[in-house]
Amino acid sequence: MRQNTYYCNAPYSRCIKVRRSLKLIQVNVYTTGFSGERHWEMDRALPQQLNISVNINVLEINHRSDGSLEAPFIFTVTFTPPIAQLNIRGRARITGDPNETKNIMDEQQAKKPPPVQLLQAISNVTLADSILLCRSLNIPPPLPPIPQPQAPSPTKKPDSRYTA
Repeated sequence: MRQNTYYCNAPYSRCIKVRRSLKLIQVNVYTTGFSGERHWEMDRALPQQLNISVNINVLEINHRSDGSLEAPFIFTVTFTPPIAQLNIRGRARITGDPNETKNIMDEQQAKKPPPVQLLQAISNVTLADSILLCRSLNIPPPLPPIPQPQAPSPTKKPDSRYTA
């Protein structure tokens, strides 16, 4: 299992500290599995129109014996037309204020969506990993397109003639 963290200098470690209603929680994201498959032939050009769908499924959030929470997740990238598919599996561990972790569990039991901070932490880690997978498979990464700069419109010169 590989640990991923943001604030420390460990090579494969990423975690994010976030403020949630003035209390600090920490989210560690652990990547446990990668899979990527290219369905499009290598010698065929990729289609001009390509739809990329990104889906993050957070499975049930569970209490751990040390008081933290753990949320297994699956990150999936699908392409239309079907040129490739990527899957990244892992676990997110949430630590911090006991009242905050209790609130997160209460929200989950009330069938509310996972906290935005959890989804953001998972998204940050898995998007970086998916970019590396896409590079290996020679397919476009799941990033929004960069807008092309537009040519400046020709400016009108002010008329310097005086008419009365």
